[in-house]
Amino acid sequence: MERKIDYVVFDMDGLLLDTERIYTEVTNDILGRFGKTMTWGIKAQLMGKRTLSISLPSKSFTPAQITVQLASATYLLSCFPGIEITIDQYLAESQQKLDAKWPSVQLLPGVQRLIQHLVKHNVPIVVATASTRRNFVRKSENLKEFFDHFQGNIVCGDDVAGKTTGKPDPYIFLHAAGVLGKAVGTTEQCTEAEAVERSKGLVFEDAVYGVQAGKRAGMAVVWVPDERLLDVASASPYVPDETITSIEQFKPEKWGLPPYDISG
Repeated sequence: MERKIDYVVFDMDGLLLDTERIYTEVTNDILGRFGKTMTWGIKAQLMGKRTLSISLPSKSFTPAQITVQLASATYLLSCFPGIEITIDQYLAESQQKLDAKWPSVQLLPGVQRLIQHLVKHNVPIVVATASTRRNFVRKSENLKEFFDHFQGNIVCGDDVAGKTTGKPDPYIFLHAAGVLGKAVGTTEQCTEAEAVERSKGLVFEDAVYGVQAGKRAGMAVVWVPDERLLDVASASPYVPDETITSIEQFKPEKWGLPPYDISG
């Protein structure tokens, strides 16, 4: 790689945090009652989808405003025609089960080392996640010290609500770069100067839609998928600049970033 990276944008779910496993467990726990299982072909279409807030009747939450992945749930249940559960019922049950699991979520391998390394070398970093602020707070509850490394540079789905249709739209990554003070513009079309600034950014993503969003933002993209996602065919014209299956495999010097200390 000959690209010199000046700032780094991180997705969160399945990239920094081991949350995609939890999403899968909860989904299949619910579907299992009906003899159904979510395949990786289905999951690939769900990863990175935007979140929407809708009101659901709830005896478990006050107020009864549950943040849900409406688009994802609608698609998921459409894959199982005739299943005897409504979207509202699925969303309410999944949110309750997920909330019970978020406090125990862990960092994925290599994440702590990379973030500490970038901070040590004063490389600007920011999180850009489709998760709502509500869910981010719950997922990061036991990881406050880790997320302090980002110095408040956390962009959530509801921070950009009404301005984007969600990934693969590139807006959230452009907004995140703007949070770091980078003059990258806010639309896919850009000036020559904005294009140069975009090219200095590196996006880490685990989802196909996220890869597309990063490339459409004019940034370099490192794709870190679950190995099972590699077997799912994608017709996307947007190809990641590097593919690794763990952040442990990332070599900063390939991107013009300081190399890891030999002892570290």
